[in-house]
Amino acid sequence: MKAQVHHGWPDGLLDCAAHELWARLEGPALIHLPGERSPAMFVSVLLHGNEMVGWDALRLLMERYAGRTLPRSMIVFVGNVEAARFRLRRLDTQPDYNRIWKGADGPEGDLARDVVAHAGAQPLFCSVDVHNNTGVNPHYACVTSEDATSLALAARFSRPVIFVHQPDTVLARALAPLAPAIILEAGRPGEQRGVEHVAEYLDGLLQLDALPTVPASAVDLYRTVASVKLKDDVRFGFTGNEGVREDLDLHLLAEFEHFNFEELDAGTLFAHAPEGAALPFTVTDDDGRDVAEQWFVRDGDDVRFAQRVVPAMFSPDPRILRQDVVCYLMERLS
Repeated sequence: MKAQVHHGWPDGLLDCAAHELWARLEGPALIHLPGERSPAMFVSVLLHGNEMVGWDALRLLMERYAGRTLPRSMIVFVGNVEAARFRLRRLDTQPDYNRIWKGADGPEGDLARDVVAHAGAQPLFCSVDVHNNTGVNPHYACVTSEDATSLALAARFSRPVIFVHQPDTVLARALAPLAPAIILEAGRPGEQRGVEHVAEYLDGLLQLDALPTVPASAVDLYRTVASVKLKDDVRFGFTGNEGVREDLDLHLLAEFEHFNFEELDAGTLFAHAPEGAALPFTVTDDDGRDVAEQWFVRDGDDVRFAQRVVPAMFSPDPRILRQDVVCYLMERLS
């Protein structure tokens, strides 16, 4: 599989909502847009088909520049239009489009290598990969390097910034050797505030003459230390006023998404799981090691944090929890 390459917006494309792109694009596409300055800024959207904020922000940005040349050239990568058609993160027959950028097999692996080669065929100013969250999180940026330029690009978007070491199969890490690369997480789908925030951010980058730098004190920097993932075939649900159900292996707290980016003390309740049974989820650090005992303790049916922690990206969407992670565990960096 290769990305289609267009020079300029295909006719009518900007009139399409994300779920309508499949009718005008045969699949993933690279779109070159001329600008007054070079090198070009690389912007990727819709790696997850249910995260429309990037596409909507580009449409808003192009409205502002209607009839005018962009201040800087831009290359836009439009990702999983088939999943966007059904407003899904990915189709069941597809891999995650943000996990294919290192050593992936099959058509999507070919696509990833094609896109990276295309991006690397000319100098890049920077790259920005735009996403939504499905849970309650602040707007934040992610970096795969702690260099001053990457942090400065992140700081222009948000005070909270996450240094992501794993997974190493994301697009931002694949593009980082070419130019400073960041990831934007702009709230939940459908929130206009996220669309406007991303459009303003991209517009600001287009107008820069040079890449910025700022001191590390300009951001609240976190590092992911572990990921929590459901085991296969786990029966789970969300505990609310109805209490704990005996037919489930795991009872997640319905309100836990409001703890994203909150520093939680040791002993804070995370979930319920039947006493005596193995934990129904895995906890893996950046080196792939099982660190469940380091982060969780059992107290009867209660599963509690064993130490102080900052969770992130917990979602109340069961499909997302099965396809990706329950949450990430983070620590604050000074």
